[in-house]
Amino acid sequence: MRRCLVTCSVLLALAALTGARPPADPSLPRRLADTGGGSQLITAEAAATGATTGTVTWWDLRSGRWVAAGTAPARFGANGLTEGASREQGTDTTPTGLYDLPYAFGVAAAPPGTRYSYRRVRNGSWWCQDNAARAYNRWVEPRPADCRASEAERLITYPAQYARALVVGFNYHRPVRGRGAGIFLHVNGRGATAGCVSVPAAAMDRILAWADPARRPHLAIGTRSGPTAITRY
Repeated sequence: MRRCLVTCSVLLALAALTGARPPADPSLPRRLADTGGGSQLITAEAAATGATTGTVTWWDLRSGRWVAAGTAPARFGANGLTEGASREQGTDTTPTGLYDLPYAFGVAAAPPGTRYSYRRVRNGSWWCQDNAARAYNRWVEPRPADCRASEAERLITYPAQYARALVVGFNYHRPVRGRGAGIFLHVNGRGATAGCVSVPAAAMDRILAWADPARRPHLAIGTRSGPTAITRY
């Protein structure tokens, strides 16, 4: 009887000690090497580098735990995903890595609740992808002479995909020529993207209504495992 009482006392003490500790956070953001330092995060995860589909999840950091605020099916580049630091322009691959989200834009008006700076697309709105142009990987309006139309994207010609979008900070702040330009989180088109991440229109609206620039949201893109595993970023 005494042995049983001692054993039970020990078990109760361990249970109390375990209960006093905050529960472990097994969420995907907790396993990432970096989340950007903010309290919001979007993850875009594919099964492997050859995949053109996957999952986008947006997360809130609450009381030290990452909680999923929403999820949606995602589409990636027609040629899958590749390491962002060595990506080459024109390969139709989505760059893996961790990126900020500088601003939002769209052919349509911003959805209710949008807090991001939102730029409306007009007839003269272009995204310059010309490696020889001074405005490489930038919105230009009107298109400057040194940015060839054949090397730029006229945004209004993609009314479905660019109905609403977020600029992804890939190769944006200090552009490397030939690395790639015009990577966005945008609405789905008919199939895989040219290197962007896309989601259904309703999900894009929910993301824009949720995202708060004051909370410094970032986008982490990667695969489930391997050299481009999302947990490495």
